[in-house]
Amino acid sequence: MLSALLVALREGVEAALIVGIVLVYLNRTGRRALAGYVWAGVAAAVACSFLAAVMLQRWKVSEDGFEGLMMLLAAVLVVTMIAWMNRIARSLKKEIERRVEGYAQKTTRAAGIGIAFFVFSMVLREGAELVLILRAVELSSTGLDVWIGTGLGIFLAVAVGLFFFQGTLRIPLGRFFAVTSTILMVVAFQLGLTGVHELSEAQWIWSSKTEMATIGPIVRNEFFFFVVILGVAALAILREWFAASKPAADEALNPAERRRREWEYRKQRRWSFAAAFLCLAVILMFTADFVYARTAAAPVQATHLTAQDGMVEIPTNGLADSDLHFYSADANGRPVRFFVIRKGNGDYIAALDACQICGWSGYRQQGQNVICRNCGAAIYVPSIGDPGGCNPVPVKSRVQADNLILDLSALASSAASVH
Repeated sequence: MLSALLVALREGVEAALIVGIVLVYLNRTGRRALAGYVWAGVAAAVACSFLAAVMLQRWKVSEDGFEGLMMLLAAVLVVTMIAWMNRIARSLKKEIERRVEGYAQKTTRAAGIGIAFFVFSMVLREGAELVLILRAVELSSTGLDVWIGTGLGIFLAVAVGLFFFQGTLRIPLGRFFAVTSTILMVVAFQLGLTGVHELSEAQWIWSSKTEMATIGPIVRNEFFFFVVILGVAALAILREWFAASKPAADEALNPAERRRREWEYRKQRRWSFAAAFLCLAVILMFTADFVYARTAAAPVQATHLTAQDGMVEIPTNGLADSDLHFYSADANGRPVRFFVIRKGNGDYIAALDACQICGWSGYRQQGQNVICRNCGAAIYVPSIGDPGGCNPVPVKSRVQADNLILDLSALASSAASVH
């Protein structure tokens, strides 16, 4: 949610600045009648962005490799967005005013259409970036959290733009973009690292158990990057707190004005320190929660099954739910751990508590998701039984009467494929 909020806030503020600069310039030059065309361009850009978001949402990406490519693309977009703003920040206002003045020289209708198209293209750029980046963020986060974060970010961006151009909110835009750029680089790093992990999981690139174990728990643990982002924010705020210099005494000011400036200086330092302290407190809280979760997530005890005539039988009446049921059986003189799950279509699937990449690290269930204990990969339940990637190694089984039957030879053969 935090990543979505930050991306939406940054993109929204950039769009709000563009619209605000155009409106202020038209008002200052006596062309207020063209403001309606500006809002028409904004409305069209928002509608196109929303349509693109709906289309991307309907495009259900299920292949790990394609998810990885989308995340890498989103990471590149974040970096280019930051580089673009840093490159043109100082000349943005003059460039926008120059373009608007060029359109405004034409007849009223032609000027309005030109300005509307200019605003449309500029806002659509921000909207398209926002949609693509958030779609990638959603692939590694809870969908509802992404929508909540996006809504909050856009709301804050609209409020910032409105109050800023009304003069009721004083924001040092240079510092705002510097801090958000630093934090968004963390978001880009997360997206890039997650994209590499997805490509490794799909075996589109080389992968190993060590690589998956190193990257996986980082990219799959949303709290990790939540804490990192908060930490970066806390450091940025503390830097501003320490860098803030006491206003120099100005003899030209009367005593009341000097007291007002002194009060604003103390208020700014108090708020900065409080915000940094809050960020650090949240970091400690989530760190404790992460440590507790790791400790509490011990492997489930497997039920040991005794084979008869080279086969093990599991009554299906105990598998009616959609939970993982863990078992073990002796095959070729050693215990082999596996699980059985009932899929949504009613089929019973048996698989080793292991995969080709992460070995015998095993899996755990988290709600409706099956999670690899080594790399944190979330396994799509309907794909269990399919070989490859971080999917559990399937074991041939069959339903006979009211029992699920596994041959020890099939169990031993699947176990021999795991390194």
